[in-house]
Formats: sequence, C-alpha cells, structure tokens
Amino acid sequence: MTGSSSQEIKTVLHPVSDLAKAKAVYAALLGVAPQTDSSYYVGFEVGGQHIGLVPGGGPQGMTSPVAYWHVPDIEAKLAEVIAAGATVKEAAHDVGGGRRVATVTDPDGNVLGLLQDR
Repeated sequence: MTGSSSQEIKTVLHPVSDLAKAKAVYAALLGVAPQTDSSYYVGFEVGGQHIGLVPGGGPQGMTSPVAYWHVPDIEAKLAEVIAAGATVKEAAHDVGGGRRVATVTDPDGNVLGLLQDR
C-alpha cells in the first residue's frame, strides 16, 4: 500500500433538516457551543475532531453523514483510490481557508471524503 500512514478521520459532516434543532442536540451531546455558527454550516471542535452540521445536505446533496480522511496530498490520494475502484462524486476543490475537499464512492455507493489543509 502506498501513501502516508498519518491519514485519519478528523471530520464528519452530518446533513440536517432543521439546523437550529440539530445544533441544540449536538451542543448537548458534545458539551460545547459551536465554534462555527452560520446559516449554512455549524461546526463543533471536540477532542481533535470536527463535527459539522450541513442544512439540507448542502450543495453536494448529502443524504447521510460523510467521514473525511485528512490526507497530505488530495490529488495523489484521489488517484490512488480511483485506481483501486472508487468513483469520483465531487472533484477536489477549494472550500476556503486553504482547505480542499473531494468525495468518492466505494463500489457499494458509500460516500468517502478526502480533506487536505494547506
């Protein structure tokens, strides 16, 4: 297997239908207020993990939670997982703050996220 062994899941995004209600539940569950709180995204940082709430599944149309593996080189990892049989769902793109994300589907249609911070 190629690639870095430092990859880990640090970010999980959850699509929500009611952002205010979901924010209250996750704040109670995690025991902290959100660090990012806007009408299009609410994010919590707890124990080195980032939990994000995306109203309506966001522009990517999420229908279930998506775990994001933090990788040192998103293009290289995309090429590696595509060669192994994954299909690109959302090509690598900038989301601001030096962060790039992409999603792929595994052979069973499960969505897997990749995230690179620059």
